[in-house]
Amino acid sequence: MRIFAILAATGAMIMLPGCIAKTALDVATMPVRAGAQAADWATTSQDEADRNYGRRMREQEAREGRERKKAEQQRRRECRRAGYEDCD
Repeated sequence: MRIFAILAATGAMIMLPGCIAKTALDVATMPVRAGAQAADWATTSQDEADRNYGRRMREQEAREGRERKKAEQQRRRECRRAGYEDCD
């Protein structure tokens, strides 16, 4: 039992400095990674800008199409009220 404890302690002493060094490296680079992530969130890539622009244009075209259809229906109603035969 005593030999097992000595072997475990020796193994831990060999392995722990690597873990501590890795943890220290992670802690030291964390602010840099956080800054890079914040910059990524704050800026818009060209792909995102293109996608957003396309979405806005499709929405605008759909809105204009609905307005055009509504205006055409209104024009036809007014034409029929005026008594014209060929309103289409």
